[in-house]
Amino acid sequence: MQAALPPPPTLVAEPSSAMVSAALTETHVRVTSGFRGARIVLYGAVFDPAAKPSDVVVLVRGPDQPIRIARKSRVAGIWINGRPVVFEGAPGFYMAASTRPLQDIAGFAALRRLGAGLDHLNIAAPAEQRISTRYGVRDMVVSSLGADYLDWRRGVLRLKAAAGLYNADAAGVQFVDRGLFRSEIQLPASAPIGEYSARIVLFQDGRAVSIRDRTLRVEKVGAERALYLLAHQRPWTYGLASVAVALLAGWGASAAFRRR
Repeated sequence: MQAALPPPPTLVAEPSSAMVSAALTETHVRVTSGFRGARIVLYGAVFDPAAKPSDVVVLVRGPDQPIRIARKSRVAGIWINGRPVVFEGAPGFYMAASTRPLQDIAGFAALRRLGAGLDHLNIAAPAEQRISTRYGVRDMVVSSLGADYLDWRRGVLRLKAAAGLYNADAAGVQFVDRGLFRSEIQLPASAPIGEYSARIVLFQDGRAVSIRDRTLRVEKVGAERALYLLAHQRPWTYGLASVAVALLAGWGASAAFRRR
């Protein structure tokens, strides 16, 4: 069964006359056997009677998926995987695009509350964990992995970035005209199936003054969708059918070569 995307944290923009609005050129991505990825354009506008300097941050988060990683160690001259660590609640896809570097747009607390940027991305720690409050921001995870937690977390980010599933672009949002901006969402062929959330945040003077949320769905269609649903909704049936097909194919190949 596919893990449902958890609802985004409730964030209230600070009072301001400025507003942001945005839309996606595509809200449904259909995945077939020939899917090679997709490029979706997000476009929007900033409405501000005061015409204050503004920054826009776009955060796209895909369905959460558990991530299992292991550290290799050398034993008797052989490299083997050590004890695996499972991170629950890591997004299958994540993109943070902005008009300039995030640290130049807002402070630590504001970015952490939004989960803006890879450094502030909330990834559930493995094993025992507790919640503490630091720098006036809640939800700082303290894991039983201790000092090694950051090394494991960096490993998750590195693997996801190498697969094209995590990306942070300090120039990924561009103003194309007065108050008008655009950004591109590049989905790789390995993008997970499910519902994505796109959050557009307008910053002024280091404060989030307007927030808009949009959704994007990536789904399989045709025969691929039927097989996907069968595998996730009836895994035993799918497994037995796969074994039966493999046995039948093997028997058929053996019979064909015997006749020759």
